[in-house]
Amino acid sequence: MNAQEIARHMAAWAADPDVQVTQTGYRLDLAETWQIPEGARVLEIGCGQGDMTAVLADLVGPNGTVVGIDVAPPDYGTPVTVGQSARRLLDGPLGDRIEMRYETDVLADDVGTGYDLVVLAHCSWYFASADLLERTLKKVRELGSRLCFAEWDPEPARPDQVPHLLAVLAQDRMAETGGNIRAPLTRATLLAALGRAGWQVEQVTDVDTGALQDADWEIFMALQQAPEGLAKDLLRQTARERGNVPLPAYALTAR
Repeated sequence: MNAQEIARHMAAWAADPDVQVTQTGYRLDLAETWQIPEGARVLEIGCGQGDMTAVLADLVGPNGTVVGIDVAPPDYGTPVTVGQSARRLLDGPLGDRIEMRYETDVLADDVGTGYDLVVLAHCSWYFASADLLERTLKKVRELGSRLCFAEWDPEPARPDQVPHLLAVLAQDRMAETGGNIRAPLTRATLLAALGRAGWQVEQVTDVDTGALQDADWEIFMALQQAPEGLAKDLLRQTARERGNVPLPAYALTAR
Protein backbone atom coordinates (compact mmCIF):
# COMPACT_ATOMS: atom_id res chain seq x y z
CA MET A 1 0.00 0.00 0.00
CA ASN A 2 1.04 3.62 -0.39
CA ALA A 3 0.93 6.20 2.41
CA GLN A 4 -2.63 7.30 1.70
CA GLU A 5 -3.97 3.74 1.60
CA ILE A 6 -2.33 2.87 4.93
CA ALA A 7 -3.33 6.18 6.53
CA ARG A 8 -7.02 5.52 5.86
CA HIS A 9 -6.89 2.71 8.43
CA MET A 10 -5.78 5.05 11.23
CA ALA A 11 -8.35 6.65 13.54
CA ALA A 12 -6.67 10.06 13.24
CA TRP A 13 -7.44 10.03 9.51
CA ALA A 14 -10.94 11.30 10.25
CA ALA A 15 -9.59 14.36 12.12
CA ASP A 16 -6.99 15.43 9.53
CA PRO A 17 -6.27 13.18 6.52
CA ASP A 18 -3.36 15.30 5.27
CA VAL A 19 -1.52 15.12 8.59
CA GLN A 20 -2.01 11.36 8.82
CA VAL A 21 -0.75 10.81 5.27
CA THR A 22 2.36 12.87 6.05
CA GLN A 23 3.04 10.94 9.26
CA THR A 24 2.51 7.61 7.51
CA GLY A 25 4.73 8.61 4.58
CA TYR A 26 7.53 9.48 6.98
CA ARG A 27 7.30 6.06 8.60
CA LEU A 28 7.43 4.43 5.19
CA ASP A 29 10.70 6.31 4.69
CA LEU A 30 12.02 4.92 7.99
CA ALA A 31 11.02 1.39 7.02
CA GLU A 32 12.78 1.78 3.68
CA THR A 33 16.08 2.51 5.44
CA TRP A 34 15.53 -0.57 7.62
CA GLN A 35 14.66 -2.85 4.67
CA ILE A 36 11.81 -4.70 6.40
CA PRO A 37 11.52 -8.20 4.86
CA GLU A 38 8.27 -9.93 3.99
CA GLY A 39 7.26 -12.63 6.42
CA ALA A 40 9.18 -11.09 9.33
CA ARG A 41 8.08 -11.42 12.94
CA VAL A 42 8.41 -7.96 14.50
CA LEU A 43 8.28 -6.63 18.05
CA GLU A 44 7.58 -2.90 18.20
CA ILE A 45 8.28 -1.14 21.50
CA GLY A 46 6.43 2.11 22.13
CA CYS A 47 3.78 1.49 19.48
CA GLY A 48 1.53 4.34 20.65
CA GLN A 49 -1.46 4.75 18.34
CA GLY A 50 0.08 2.51 15.70
CA ASP A 51 1.52 4.85 13.06
CA MET A 52 4.64 2.71 12.69
CA THR A 53 2.73 -0.50 13.44
CA ALA A 54 0.52 -0.05 10.39
CA VAL A 55 3.48 0.48 8.07
CA LEU A 56 5.33 -2.53 9.49
CA ALA A 57 2.24 -4.71 9.12
CA ASP A 58 1.86 -3.71 5.49
CA LEU A 59 5.50 -4.49 4.72
CA VAL A 60 5.73 -7.88 6.46
CA GLY A 61 2.77 -9.07 4.41
CA PRO A 62 0.15 -11.71 5.20
CA ASN A 63 2.75 -14.21 6.40
CA GLY A 64 4.37 -11.78 8.86
CA THR A 65 3.31 -10.53 12.28
CA VAL A 66 3.78 -7.33 14.27
CA VAL A 67 3.42 -7.28 18.05
CA GLY A 68 3.18 -3.70 19.31
CA ILE A 69 3.59 -2.96 23.00
CA ASP A 70 3.36 0.27 25.01
CA VAL A 71 3.39 1.12 28.70
CA ALA A 72 0.54 3.62 28.21
CA PRO A 73 -3.04 2.65 29.11
CA PRO A 74 -5.58 2.36 26.25
CA ASP A 75 -7.25 5.64 27.26
CA TYR A 76 -4.04 7.65 26.83
CA GLY A 77 -3.91 10.32 24.12
CA THR A 78 -5.96 13.11 22.63
CA PRO A 79 -8.02 13.80 20.55
CA VAL A 80 -7.83 10.09 19.70
CA THR A 81 -6.75 7.64 22.39
CA VAL A 82 -4.22 4.92 21.63
CA GLY A 83 -6.91 2.32 22.33
CA GLN A 84 -9.31 3.85 19.83
CA SER A 85 -6.60 4.02 17.21
CA ALA A 86 -5.59 0.41 17.84
CA ARG A 87 -9.18 -0.76 17.47
CA ARG A 88 -9.55 1.02 14.12
CA LEU A 89 -6.30 -0.52 12.89
CA LEU A 90 -7.12 -4.01 14.14
CA ASP A 91 -10.55 -3.88 12.49
CA GLY A 92 -9.00 -3.05 9.11
CA PRO A 93 -7.36 -5.27 6.46
CA LEU A 94 -4.00 -5.29 8.29
CA GLY A 95 -5.52 -6.34 11.61
CA ASP A 96 -5.04 -10.08 11.24
CA ARG A 97 -1.25 -9.66 11.26
CA ILE A 98 -1.14 -7.24 14.25
CA GLU A 99 -1.30 -7.63 18.01
CA MET A 100 -1.24 -4.52 20.23
CA ARG A 101 -0.72 -4.71 23.98
CA TYR A 102 -1.01 -1.65 26.22
CA GLU A 103 0.11 -1.31 29.86
CA THR A 104 2.91 -3.69 28.88
CA ASP A 105 6.54 -3.29 29.96
CA VAL A 106 9.16 -5.26 28.05
CA LEU A 107 11.33 -5.40 31.19
CA ALA A 108 8.59 -6.86 33.37
CA ASP A 109 6.13 -8.67 31.11
CA ASP A 110 6.37 -11.70 28.85
CA VAL A 111 6.26 -10.42 25.27
CA GLY A 112 7.68 -13.52 23.59
CA THR A 113 11.04 -14.24 21.98
CA GLY A 114 12.47 -15.19 18.61
CA TYR A 115 11.61 -11.97 16.79
CA ASP A 116 13.37 -11.21 13.53
CA LEU A 117 13.25 -7.48 14.23
CA VAL A 118 12.81 -5.24 17.26
CA VAL A 119 11.65 -1.71 16.40
CA LEU A 120 11.83 1.49 18.45
CA ALA A 121 10.59 4.41 16.35
CA HIS A 122 10.63 7.88 17.94
CA CYS A 123 9.86 6.56 21.41
CA SER A 124 13.25 6.66 23.18
CA TRP A 125 12.84 10.23 24.48
CA TYR A 126 9.68 9.10 26.25
CA PHE A 127 11.54 6.70 28.53
CA ALA A 128 11.71 7.84 32.15
CA SER A 129 15.51 7.90 32.08
CA ALA A 130 18.51 7.13 29.90
CA ASP A 131 19.28 4.20 32.21
CA LEU A 132 15.83 2.69 31.61
CA LEU A 133 16.31 2.97 27.87
CA GLU A 134 19.72 1.30 28.06
CA ARG A 135 18.32 -1.57 30.14
CA THR A 136 15.58 -1.97 27.54
CA LEU A 137 18.10 -2.05 24.69
CA LYS A 138 20.02 -4.75 26.56
CA LYS A 139 16.86 -6.77 27.27
CA VAL A 140 15.65 -6.81 23.67
CA ARG A 141 18.91 -8.42 22.54
CA GLU A 142 17.42 -11.55 24.11
CA LEU A 143 14.19 -11.15 22.13
CA GLY A 144 15.27 -10.37 18.59
CA SER A 145 18.26 -10.65 16.28
CA ARG A 146 18.12 -7.21 14.62
CA LEU A 147 17.29 -3.75 15.94
CA CYS A 148 15.62 -1.00 13.91
CA PHE A 149 15.73 2.37 15.66
CA ALA A 150 14.78 5.96 14.80
CA GLU A 151 14.80 9.19 16.78
CA TRP A 152 15.10 12.96 16.57
CA ASP A 153 18.60 14.40 16.57
CA PRO A 154 18.65 17.32 19.05
CA GLU A 155 21.49 19.04 17.20
CA PRO A 156 19.88 21.49 14.75
CA ALA A 157 21.19 21.40 11.20
CA ARG A 158 19.86 24.91 10.46
CA PRO A 159 18.84 27.95 12.53
CA ASP A 160 15.09 27.62 11.96
CA GLN A 161 15.13 24.24 13.74
CA VAL A 162 16.18 25.88 17.01
CA PRO A 163 12.59 26.53 18.22
CA HIS A 164 11.87 22.80 18.10
CA LEU A 165 15.00 22.17 20.19
CA LEU A 166 13.92 24.83 22.68
CA ALA A 167 10.52 23.15 22.98
CA VAL A 168 12.27 19.86 23.73
CA LEU A 169 14.51 21.45 26.36
CA ALA A 170 11.57 23.25 27.95
CA GLN A 171 9.67 19.94 28.30
CA ASP A 172 12.61 17.81 29.43
CA ARG A 173 11.59 15.73 32.45
CA MET A 174 8.01 16.98 32.54
CA ALA A 175 6.69 13.49 33.38
CA GLU A 176 5.13 14.67 36.63
CA THR A 177 2.94 17.14 34.72
CA GLY A 178 1.96 14.77 31.94
CA GLY A 179 4.63 15.62 29.38
CA ASN A 180 5.98 12.99 27.03
CA ILE A 181 9.59 14.11 26.71
CA ARG A 182 11.52 12.82 29.70
CA ALA A 183 15.08 11.99 28.69
CA PRO A 184 16.11 13.31 25.26
CA LEU A 185 19.47 11.95 24.15
CA THR A 186 22.01 13.08 21.61
CA ARG A 187 22.87 10.76 18.75
CA ALA A 188 26.34 10.14 20.19
CA THR A 189 24.91 9.23 23.61
CA LEU A 190 22.45 6.79 22.03
CA LEU A 191 25.16 5.11 19.95
CA ALA A 192 27.29 4.68 23.06
CA ALA A 193 24.34 3.14 24.91
CA LEU A 194 23.80 0.67 22.07
CA GLY A 195 27.42 -0.42 22.32
CA ARG A 196 27.20 -0.98 26.07
CA ALA A 197 23.99 -2.96 25.54
CA GLY A 198 25.83 -5.30 23.17
CA TRP A 199 24.50 -4.09 19.82
CA GLN A 200 26.78 -3.60 16.82
CA VAL A 201 25.48 -0.77 14.62
CA GLU A 202 25.30 -1.66 10.92
CA GLN A 203 24.31 1.69 9.41
CA VAL A 204 23.03 5.12 10.40
CA THR A 205 20.93 7.13 7.94
CA ASP A 206 19.70 10.72 8.12
CA VAL A 207 15.97 10.93 7.43
CA ASP A 208 14.14 13.92 5.93
CA THR A 209 11.70 15.39 8.49
CA GLY A 210 10.84 18.58 6.62
CA ALA A 211 7.17 17.75 5.99
CA LEU A 212 6.35 16.71 9.56
CA GLN A 213 4.18 18.72 11.95
CA ASP A 214 5.92 17.62 15.14
CA ALA A 215 7.76 20.92 15.74
CA ASP A 216 4.46 22.80 15.89
CA TRP A 217 2.99 20.18 18.23
CA GLU A 218 5.97 20.21 20.60
CA ILE A 219 6.14 24.01 20.63
CA PHE A 220 2.42 24.26 21.46
CA MET A 221 2.86 21.72 24.28
CA ALA A 222 5.89 23.54 25.70
CA LEU A 223 4.22 26.94 25.66
CA GLN A 224 1.08 25.52 27.31
CA GLN A 225 2.59 23.22 29.94
CA ALA A 226 6.35 23.61 30.41
CA PRO A 227 7.60 25.42 33.52
CA GLU A 228 8.94 28.91 33.12
CA GLY A 229 12.64 29.20 32.36
CA LEU A 230 15.18 30.33 29.81
CA ALA A 231 14.22 27.73 27.18
CA LYS A 232 10.55 28.67 27.32
CA ASP A 233 11.33 32.38 27.27
CA LEU A 234 13.53 32.01 24.19
CA LEU A 235 10.89 29.81 22.58
CA ARG A 236 8.32 32.61 22.85
CA GLN A 237 10.73 34.91 21.07
CA THR A 238 11.75 32.58 18.24
CA ALA A 239 8.83 30.28 17.39
CA ARG A 240 6.36 30.95 14.61
CA GLU A 241 2.63 30.59 15.16
CA ARG A 242 2.75 27.60 12.78
CA GLY A 243 5.04 26.10 10.17
CA ASN A 244 8.02 25.61 12.48
CA VAL A 245 10.78 23.43 11.03
CA PRO A 246 11.34 20.11 12.83
CA LEU A 247 14.69 18.88 14.07
CA PRO A 248 16.68 16.37 12.02
CA ALA A 249 16.16 12.66 12.63
CA TYR A 250 18.17 9.53 12.05
CA ALA A 251 17.42 5.83 11.56
CA LEU A 252 19.76 2.94 12.23
CA THR A 253 20.00 -0.82 12.25
CA ALA A 254 22.07 -2.96 14.57
CA ARG A 255 22.72 -6.63 15.30
